Formats: sequence, structure tokens, C-alpha cells
Amino acid sequence: MYFKVVITCFVLFIHSNVFAQEFKLGEVSREELEQKSHPDDPDAPAAILFRSGNTSFILDGDRNLYMITKVDTRIKIYTKEGYEYATDKLVYYTGGRRIRAYYSKACTYNLVNGEIDKTKLKEEGEFDEKIVEDFYAKKITLPNVKEGSVIEYRYTIKTPYHTNIRDWHFQYDIPANYVSYKSSIPSCFVFNTLLYGYIDVDKSESKLIRGVTKYNEFTTTYTAKNVKALKEEVFVNNMDNYRSTLKHELALTQFDGEQEKHYSTTWEAVAKKIYEDDDFGKELKRDSYFEDDLSVLLSGLQTPEKKIEVVFNYVKSRMNWNEESRYYCKEGVKKAYENKVGNAAEINLMLTAMLRYAGFDANPVLVSTRSNGIIAYPSMNGFNYVISSVSINDTLILLDATSKYTALGILPKRALNWKGRLIKKDGSNAEIDLLPTKKSLESVIITADLSPEGNILGKTRHTYFDSYAYNFREANKDINEENYIAEIEKNYNNITVSGFTISNVNDVSKPINEQYSFTSSSQVEFIGDKIYFNPLLFHTVEENPFKQEKREYPIDFVFPVLQKKMVIINLPEGYTVASLPEPVNIEMEQNIGRFKYNIAVINNQLQISTLFLINYANIHQEYYYTLKDFYRNMIEKQNEKVVLKKVK
Repeated sequence: MYFKVVITCFVLFIHSNVFAQEFKLGEVSREELEQKSHPDDPDAPAAILFRSGNTSFILDGDRNLYMITKVDTRIKIYTKEGYEYATDKLVYYTGGRRIRAYYSKACTYNLVNGEIDKTKLKEEGEFDEKIVEDFYAKKITLPNVKEGSVIEYRYTIKTPYHTNIRDWHFQYDIPANYVSYKSSIPSCFVFNTLLYGYIDVDKSESKLIRGVTKYNEFTTTYTAKNVKALKEEVFVNNMDNYRSTLKHELALTQFDGEQEKHYSTTWEAVAKKIYEDDDFGKELKRDSYFEDDLSVLLSGLQTPEKKIEVVFNYVKSRMNWNEESRYYCKEGVKKAYENKVGNAAEINLMLTAMLRYAGFDANPVLVSTRSNGIIAYPSMNGFNYVISSVSINDTLILLDATSKYTALGILPKRALNWKGRLIKKDGSNAEIDLLPTKKSLESVIITADLSPEGNILGKTRHTYFDSYAYNFREANKDINEENYIAEIEKNYNNITVSGFTISNVNDVSKPINEQYSFTSSSQVEFIGDKIYFNPLLFHTVEENPFKQEKREYPIDFVFPVLQKKMVIINLPEGYTVASLPEPVNIEMEQNIGRFKYNIAVINNQLQISTLFLINYANIHQEYYYTLKDFYRNMIEKQNEKVVLKKVK
């Protein structure tokens, strides 16, 4: 794991040194209102002055257990860009039961003629919203917000769903001066907890106290101080994976007079519970709905590889993903098959069942998508997606039929999120590495003629393999050829394209081949009797994506990459080479990657070849400076000019 992780149960927290600090709503100071910018982040549009949360449990008059969470927030607005933080939204689940969710003590404070002016939230600033079935939201927008305002509010949610504690963030997109969270958990519950991120969070020793319920309670307080903003960096899969966050998952309950009930205590328990669910394991047993169709398709096929390919392609071509990322079926595989549309579970569990019917060792793999975050401890709630796997010749092949353009072993980017969990019907399970290890190739070959007037006339062949081919197909599935050619011309320094052809767009078993002729008059520069130009022409990389002085998070390339470029330029008559860049071979430590650059002139023909290689999908941030320097050297080399001089 690339960040600090603490996994434990509430009853085991033993650590002290909490910041002792009291904040109360309604006590906004003149100093807070007079502050013009954040002392540690002068460019911040706003800052959280304090945010404190408290989760506790009560019994109502009917002895029903409820969980109550109260959150107090005070925010300083510095600029107009910070106005968005004057709006807050509380999303909650009802599930047909009564939930109380509301805002209170919401006010805006301003300095007016040297005096503190207070404006309360008005009725028109509160909104109720239905998001989807059983999910609702309360929303507020604070009034009279200006540059320099301080806003504050409290939200409270009382829910009978007392086993699902909300995630608590200690880090936000703006700096936070003080963030705290207190939980008071009755002894009838044991939660697994995950505290992750890159900032320091102090945790108090758990205290055993007499609770307001009939159970004793364990109270724990977490506090963070002077928390820097979570800022975007290039090549990051999901910034929320690195946001300092506290998560809870119910592990065990033991109520008076009842036996212990275990939930997500181990991966074995998680796998067993998920597999035994009617909307998962039972759906894998169904085969009558496809049996006749699949028998015809499999008839006469001799090799296992061909059978897998035919089954996979059949599901992809027949089914249409409704873009719901679930690992449980909603309508069921049979209905999905009939309607030719389904969620991720219905499509990929259907694929798994078909592969089993064809005689293969096929099993589902639970996944948390990139947008959903990572899972670091046994959890049922953490997953939101499922793919299929098939084992053949001691090789495990991962499959996802939600996209028309995936291939054997090529997954959509959304599914490439570190680790998955393969589960079998016998209850066994295994951790699966989802990050690709195979290098995907992108190849560019250019042949061109350079005229004495500086015009270049040439041909390009651009070939995309594996994940590059998948990304190309997904990115361009809805674009027409005319617009695509216009994009090429724009991205490649306004070249003019003609004779464009492309092949294998819909045949995912083959690479995509793109060919076209081009002309350009903007690639060369005349100075006196000399011609200067970049030998890689419009494929020269000009800007280093790694600009920050320090890198906080791992560098995510999604998949290992291999880029090869070959450029052959026939030089103009009447000119000779005055100077060429030197060949180089730059290698990074730990076999992270390599850049190779060769250049030569043979019979008045300039020949350039480059190789760019990154061997890992994900690179630890400790190698950031290595990578940044590697890119700097590579770009400097690519931008060195070939100089031609006129023969006298």
C-alpha cells in the first residue's frame, strides 16, 4: 500500500495526544473576519477554520436503536472562487424508513462598518432533492456571502441504519485549520476501521463509559491540525484514494441474550456471504436461458482459446451495459439476457456462467472501481463492480464484457484499481492484482521528403496495440472521420491530412492501423543559409508534465507503455548536414523505464528512431525526482535541432 494505513477495531485504539481545542458555532471572531488570505496557502479560495463531527447512539421511546451524527463547520471565504463552499449538500439513504436529516445554526458573518454582521439562513436557501430511489439530499446555500465572509452551519442526521457509519474526511480541497471526529460506539458493536492518507491524525485512547443505551460505550476522538489542501497532480488515478479518511465496516454484533453475529471480519466471510446471496451466486447457477444459443455457437470449436473468445465476443456483442457499476444483479441475468441490457453484475456474471457451461474454470472477481476508491480490509460495502476470470494453462485471464472494445486480458480503465478479490463457489477466495504487467505498444512510422523551400510531404502509419487500442476505440467511438482528421491536423501543428484510412477499429483481436499522407510548411526554420528543424517533426514532446517540486502521491500510468517512433526524411538537394543531435540511451533506476534515441544520415536520408518505455503501471512517489529528471532529459533531447546548410 502506498500510504499510511491503520486497521483495527474500536475496542483496540490505544494512542493519546489529542489537540485540546474548543470551537463553538456562533462565536466568530473579528480576527477571522479580517483575515485576507490563508497563512499557509495564500492562493486558497477558502479554508475550513474548524470542522467537528460526533457520532453517537440513542434508544427512542420504543427502545429502538438510532445513530445520530452531528457535524459543525466554519469556513472562511477569501475570494469569489470560494463562494462554492457556501453551499453544502447532505446525501442520505431512507430505504423506506424514517430518517431525520436537517441543517441548523446556519449563518453568514461579515464585517460591516467595523461591526460583525450576522445573516441567518433563509427558507429559500434550503432545498430537498430526490437523487435516485431511496436516496435523498438536503442542500443549503448560505446568504449574503462576500469576499471575506465567514460561514458556519450544523447538520444532523438521525437514522435507524445504525451499522453504516459515514466516512469521515480529515482533508479537503481547501486547507483546514482544525478537524476532529468523535465516535461513541456501544459495546454490542465491533467495527473494523481504516484510517488512511498522508497527514497526521492524532487518535485518543478509547475510553469505556456508561452509555445512554443499555450498553457501555467506547469513545474515541480523532484530531488533525493545519491540514493542507488536497491538490490535483498529473497521473493520479483517483485523488480520493489519497484523501485522509476514516472508514468503518461492521465486523460483529452481540446483543443481550443473542449469539455473536459476524459480518466482514475475514475475506473468507466476505466471499461466502456475497456468493450465497441470491442476487450473486444463485444467478451464476442459471444456464437454461442461454443454453440453446450457446450450444450452437460452441459447436465444432476445437481449441479452448477459441471457445473462450467466442463466448466472450458473444456476450459483448449481445449485451449493452446500462452504466450501473454493481456486483449484485438488479433485474437478474435471465431478464438482462432477454432485454439485451444489464448492469455490470448481470453482464459479467452471465459471462462467467457461460464460460462454466463451456467447461472452463471461470469465476467472478469483485472490484472497486477507480472512482469508488480502494479497499484495504475485508469489506462487503467497498466493492461496487464485478468482472469475470477464466483459468487456462495455469494462466488467469481477466475479462470484462461491459464494453464492446475490451479484449482478452484487457480491462477498462475503471476496473484497473490495484486489487480485486476472486471468489469461488466452494468459498475460497484470492487477491488478484488488477494492474496490467504487459506493455502496450504504440508505433509511429513516418517517411517524408523535405523540400529546399521548407515544405514537408510525407506519410504516417500509426498503430495501436492492446490497451492503447482499447483507449483509442473508446475515445473515438462517437466521432466521425471528418472531425477526427480535423483533430489530427490541429494537434500536429496544423498539418494538412489527405488519403486517411483506418483498419481494424471493430476487430479487437487486431491492432488499429491508421494511415494518411500529410503536408506541412511550419516544421522548419530558415536562418541565413541554414535550415533548422526537429527530426521527430510534429511528434516532438515539448512539455514536461511533472512540474511540481514535490510529489505527494504515486504516479499512475494505468498500464506499462512502450512507444516506438521511426522517422525517415529525404533531405533536400543542395543542402548538407551541418550538425545532428547525439544519440542517447537514458535508463532509470529500478528498471522503471528507458528512453533511447538514435539518429544518422545515410545517403542524404535522415533516419531517427526513438524508444520510450515505462515498465510499471504504478510508480511510487519516492521515484518522482527520477521520473521528472528522466522526462526533462528526454524532452531536451527531442527538442534538439538538425541543422542543414546550403552547399555553395
